[in-house]
Amino acid sequence: MAADALAELAKRRGFFFGSNGAYGGTAGFYTFGPQGAALKRNVEDAWRDRFTIREGNREIEAPTVMPEPVFEASGHLEGFDDMLVECPECGESHRADHLVEAVTDIEDAEALPGEEVAELIAEEEIACPACGTPLAGEPVEAFNLMFATDIGPGDAQPGYLRPETAQGIFVEFPRLKEYARGNLPFGITQIGPAYRNEISPRGGLLRLREFTQAELEQFIDPEEDEPPLDRVADVEVRLYPAAEQEADDGDYLDTTVGEAVDEGVIGSPWVGYYLGVAQEWYERVGVDTDRFRFRQHLAGERAHYAADCWDAESEVDGDWIEIAGFAYRGDYDLSKHDEHGDDSFTVFKRYDEPKTVERATVDPDMSVLGPEFGGDAAAVAGALEALAERDPDAFDAETVSVEVNGGTHEVDADVANFSVEAVTESGEHITPHVVEPSFGVGRTVQTVLAHAYETDEVDGEERTYLSLEPEVAPQDASVFPLVTNDDRLTDLADEVAADLRAAGLAVAYDDSGSIGRRYRRQDEVGTPFCVTVDRDGIEGDGPDTVTLRERDSAAQVRVPVADLADELTALRAGEPFASVADRYDAVDTDVETAGN
Repeated sequence: MAADALAELAKRRGFFFGSNGAYGGTAGFYTFGPQGAALKRNVEDAWRDRFTIREGNREIEAPTVMPEPVFEASGHLEGFDDMLVECPECGESHRADHLVEAVTDIEDAEALPGEEVAELIAEEEIACPACGTPLAGEPVEAFNLMFATDIGPGDAQPGYLRPETAQGIFVEFPRLKEYARGNLPFGITQIGPAYRNEISPRGGLLRLREFTQAELEQFIDPEEDEPPLDRVADVEVRLYPAAEQEADDGDYLDTTVGEAVDEGVIGSPWVGYYLGVAQEWYERVGVDTDRFRFRQHLAGERAHYAADCWDAESEVDGDWIEIAGFAYRGDYDLSKHDEHGDDSFTVFKRYDEPKTVERATVDPDMSVLGPEFGGDAAAVAGALEALAERDPDAFDAETVSVEVNGGTHEVDADVANFSVEAVTESGEHITPHVVEPSFGVGRTVQTVLAHAYETDEVDGEERTYLSLEPEVAPQDASVFPLVTNDDRLTDLADEVAADLRAAGLAVAYDDSGSIGRRYRRQDEVGTPFCVTVDRDGIEGDGPDTVTLRERDSAAQVRVPVADLADELTALRAGEPFASVADRYDAVDTDVETAGN
C-alpha cells in the first residue's frame, strides 16, 4: 500500500486532510473529517477502556496553556530542541538530523551531537531539498519546539502551549495524591491535544504541530510496588533490544513479556507490564502484529532521567514509525516540580510499626544570628538545619560553614545548638517514581488505516476496502433499501436505521446509486456490516427480515428485523460473524471475493 493511495482515500472519504485549504493550507495541521473523527474517537475510547477503566486509574483534563515556570521546572524551556539548518539561498528551514538520515544508514541522527550532524552534512554534500543549494558549512542550531504565548494582556506572564499532556498531570500531583488518599500506587490518565512547532511537518498524521496524546502516569513506591506481571507474562512480543540494534547480525527477539523481564531484557517490570498490555491493545484495535515491534532506546536517544525506555513501532509504507513510548522516569518530574513549585510533591509513607531513630537537629540562637547576618539570618538557620540532617559530623568543629545566597557564613557551633535526639517516627515522606506509557493517537489512527487498507476482487471487479475492527470503525453499519421506487422498502429502511440508532449504534443510510456502488462506498470507509431491505424480506410469511452483509467476505445472511440491533451490538463487541451466521439462513448472492 503506497502512502499516497491512503492519503487520497483519506481525503476523498473524509478521514483527514490538510487544514485551512481555503487560505493556502498550514503545514503541520490536519482536520479529521466525519469518518476520521469517528475513528479517532473510537480509538481513544478503546484506549480509555483499557488504560483507565480496566486498570482502575482515573482521568483528568488539564489546560493546554501553562505558565513558563512549569517548563523551567520540567526542563522543556532549556532542552526541548530539534536540530535546525537553514538554507542560505532560499531561507527554507530543515531538520538537520532528518537530512542526514535520508542519505546515510544512520537511523537515529537525532541522538548525535549537533557538531557531528553538521560534519555529516558537509561530508555527504547534502543540499537544500527545496532549491538544491549546498548546506555544507551552515550552522546546525537548537530550535525550541514549544509554541510561546502570553497569558492575559501584555507580556507580564509568558506561557506555552503544552508539548505533552504529562505536565498537566505532574503539576497537579499535590491535589491528585489527596484524591488517592495518599496511597501508592495510583495512575492518572489524560487524552488531549499537545503542540510542537515542528521544523519539518511531514507524513500525514505522523509529524504534526498539533496532535493528540493519550498518556498514563503511574505513580509508584519504587521500594515496594510491583506490577501485576502475571496478567501479561504469557503475552508474546517482538522486541528489538539495544544490543541487537548495535550488533552486526542483530535481529528481533520473539519472546514473552515474562521471559523478557526474567532475563533482564526489559529492565523494569513496570515497563514490561505495560508493553504486554499495549501489545494486546494494539491487536484489539487492528494493528497488524507482523508489522509491529517494541524497540529499546539506544543510550544516546534515551532521556537522561529515563532508566529504561521502549518505543512501540509500526511499519507503514516501508518505514518504522514510533506510535508510543514506555519510560521509567524515576522521580525526575516530581522532584523538579517539588524544587520549583510551592507545594509538596511527596507522599507520606506510613511504617507498619513506629520507629525510634536518632535525629540530628539544631536550635540556632536567633538573638545572635539576627544581629550578625541581618536579612540572611533565617536562611542561615535553615541552612544549619539542612546541614545537620546531611552532615552531622560538621558540628564537631568549633565553627560550621553554610552557603546562603552565594556567600559563605561562619557560625559558632555553640550558637547552632546542635544535638542528637531520639525521636519516634510513624513514617517518612517519599517522592514517588513514575512509569509512563505515552501514545500518539494520530499515529495510531494512521497505522490502523494503513494496516486495514486492502484490495481484492468482487465479481471480477477490483475493490478497495478498509478491514477495520468493528470496535473502531467509524460506523457500525449502513442501511439500504434495495430500490427507492418502493415505499414499503424505503419506509422500513428508515425505520430500521432509526431503531438501530436508538440502540446506540452508529448507522449510515444510503439510497443513492446501485446496491453494488453502495456496498463499495461503505467498504472503502470500513463499515463492517451493511443491512439491505429487500422485497424477499417483507413479502414472505413470518416476520420482516433483512440481509446482513459482512464487509471482508461479502457473505450475507437473512436476519429478522427484531434481532438486528442485538446481533450488531454483539458483532461490535467482538463476536465473530461466522457464529452469527450459524444462527440464520445464508443468502445466495453469487458474489465471490478474491479471498473466497
